[in-house]
Amino acid sequence: MSEQFKVDSSLESEAFISNGTDTNASARLAVNADKRKASKELALTAARAADDRKAADIVLLQVGEVSYLADYFAIATGFSRVQVRAIAQSIEQKVEMELQQLPLRVEGKAEGSWVLLDYGDVIIHILLPQEREFYNLEAFWGHAEKIDFSAS
Repeated sequence: MSEQFKVDSSLESEAFISNGTDTNASARLAVNADKRKASKELALTAARAADDRKAADIVLLQVGEVSYLADYFAIATGFSRVQVRAIAQSIEQKVEMELQQLPLRVEGKAEGSWVLLDYGDVIIHILLPQEREFYNLEAFWGHAEKIDFSAS
């Protein structure tokens, strides 16, 4: 049985190589475009939720071209541990309500100095000013494209 599988696999590979075309390329491109659009919408939704809780210096970075970690980073500042937690909670609620998504992981909520919400394609950082200044994520990811977001 494994011999048969090897033969079939090699025939398919040879057909693909000799043909030189990928019949699913346009389908994959469409899926990737939809994925990028959904990721950007999640990042913008998170930014709006952070703005609703008076987060400062909200920055959206498109890191997908320079990193395999995510497509977008959202970075925001809260001025107290309570505000950092409130911003994170607001983002979680708004993303769940509008996009029906929950974070894959949440880190730092107990401490409240840097909360990270990991949605897979979008990673959200909410930091106290001293944490944000120390880690300087914008400079570290400075080669990423900055996405326009206007806080209200």
